[in-house]
Amino acid sequence: MKIYRTLLADDHIMFRLGMTKILEDIDYIKVIGEANDGFELLQMIDEMSPNLVLLDISMPKIRGIEATREIKQIDPAVKVIILTMHNNMEYLQHSISAGADGYVLKQDAGAELFAAIKTVINGGIYISKTFTKDLTLNFIKKCHGDQISKPQTLTNRQREVLTLISQGETNNEIARLLFLSVRTVEKHRANIMAIKNLKTTADIVKYAIRKKYTSISNL
Repeated sequence: MKIYRTLLADDHIMFRLGMTKILEDIDYIKVIGEANDGFELLQMIDEMSPNLVLLDISMPKIRGIEATREIKQIDPAVKVIILTMHNNMEYLQHSISAGADGYVLKQDAGAELFAAIKTVINGGIYISKTFTKDLTLNFIKKCHGDQISKPQTLTNRQREVLTLISQGETNNEIARLLFLSVRTVEKHRANIMAIKNLKTTADIVKYAIRKKYTSISNL
């Protein structure tokens, strides 16, 4: 069976340690790294190319929902499971809309994590049983399809890349300034062009000027 290279992201080290122990019992899961905040997580995504990410919503620097959106922009094939204490329908909806494949309450992780992982790696969406009485399949599909059914907006990282492109920076220089790999910068550039239907670098610059993304201070 395929081994899923897995990253954990949570600012509570004891919770990460507990999750690692649970994951050690799954023979097709290999924990390859742990992140303390959302920014560190995105750097690790770039460097380590995981198949599965388990992350909290309430993290420093870049919160979990925004990090999920960034991960899916970088590599849509990466499976993302939110592990959170937020027993709140609004957080659930925002998480699924951002592209999360699973939403599990921390209090239920011991009982539900195996099922959640199995569901998402087989292409499904897993929602903590606490919510199931309030959910319908149509609701889940609507949340998960939000980014397809409405015009996509740029993530914070994409806006940073867009601004630096408009300032004439090369992919190599943007990678250095944002602590990313050149490959990830190229993916962000391609996603910006696809989302905004831009064909050339000149189109990117014109769009940045029109939307006033020509200075980091404007973001």
